Amino acid sequence: MTISHRVIGAGGHRVIVLHDWFGTSAGWGPFLDCLDGENFSYAFLDYRGYGLRADVPGDFTLAEIAQDVLALADRLGWATFSLVGHSMGGKAAQRVLVEAPHRVRRLAGIAGVPASAYPLEGEAYELFHGAADHPANRRAILDLVTGHRATAAWLDRMTAQSLALSRRDAFAAYLDDWSTLDFAAKITGSRLPVRVFVGEHDLALTPEVMRATWLTHYPDATLEILPNSGHYPMYEIPVAFAAALESFLNG
Repeated sequence: MTISHRVIGAGGHRVIVLHDWFGTSAGWGPFLDCLDGENFSYAFLDYRGYGLRADVPGDFTLAEIAQDVLALADRLGWATFSLVGHSMGGKAAQRVLVEAPHRVRRLAGIAGVPASAYPLEGEAYELFHGAADHPANRRAILDLVTGHRATAAWLDRMTAQSLALSRRDAFAAYLDDWSTLDFAAKITGSRLPVRVFVGEHDLALTPEVMRATWLTHYPDATLEILPNSGHYPMYEIPVAFAAALESFLNG
């Protein structure tokens, strides 16, 4: 199976980048223009049911994403690579680590969902699980995670993009998987270099959540709180975020 993807750069440090629940391989905003293509090669993968792979059938699980990541790396001839995962993509990246720890150089989670379960209860459950069928729920989630600071035009555009570029069945299935799956025991104690980036205005995946999960799972993990940003630093502070990410990847 051919795995559609986008590549930026031709450098020796190879990086596979995994998008969030709302995004696609193209949904990274002006951040893409700030990346160092001389020292890095970035491969951006769409999940099954999303973007370039909207018509690809699947189970729509994190394990399936991990399998596709490894298949893509093999096709690119990348024996080792670093991983960058945003939100749901942060949990998918950790699933790659479970499957092939010897192939991963560094791991960056951008407001990454932890490897443990991320329980949604009460109003949060209704909000998130209603998002597959109700655009207003998607918009409300975007507004929440950016700290109620984003413009109406941006929220509308991101909502429309999510609706247009993801299949309803895939969107719903991935939520069930990333919110309930718990494989923390399989990665806890890994000495991989890990950094977690969190926007100071993110009201969902907060620094406190990261300290209780990522930083307890990975002994060498560090937390970087991004000023003037919420859940989407690639849109909110693209230049500063690209610099921070590549500083970590450079070691």
